[in-house]
Amino acid sequence: MAENRNTYTIHEEEGIGEVKIADEVVAIIAGLAATEVEGVSSMAGNITNELVAKLGMKNLSKGVKVEVVEKVVSVDLSLNMDFGFSVIDTSRKVQEKVKSAIENMTGLEVAEVNIRVAGVNMDKNN
Repeated sequence: MAENRNTYTIHEEEGIGEVKIADEVVAIIAGLAATEVEGVSSMAGNITNELVAKLGMKNLSKGVKVEVVEKVVSVDLSLNMDFGFSVIDTSRKVQEKVKSAIENMTGLEVAEVNIRVAGVNMDKNN
C-alpha cells in the first residue's frame, strides 16, 4: 500500500539515513489543524469520502488535497463551517494554523492554503 503513495524526502543525512513523508500524512496534518479552529464544523469531502465515513472507516485526510513540489506545499481544503462565525476570520485562522502545523511538523514550506467553504452547519449541539 505504501508503494502507491507519493512520498517526499524531508531530511537526509549521510551515515544516518533519510526521512520521508507521504503526501497523505501532510494532508492529515492539515485536516487535523483545520478542525481545531473554532467555527470549523468538519472537513467536507466528495461522495466517496462521505460513503467511507458512513461505513465507519476513518479518513483523516478527507477534504484535503496537497501538492508538494521541491519541498514547497500547496494545500486545498474543503470545510463545513458553523453558523454564526465569520467566514473570512475563521478561514484566516485555518490558513495560519494549517501553515504553521505543516511547517513545524515537516520542515516543508507552505506556499498557499486555499479554502473552499462547502457547507454551513446549523446544528447548535455540535
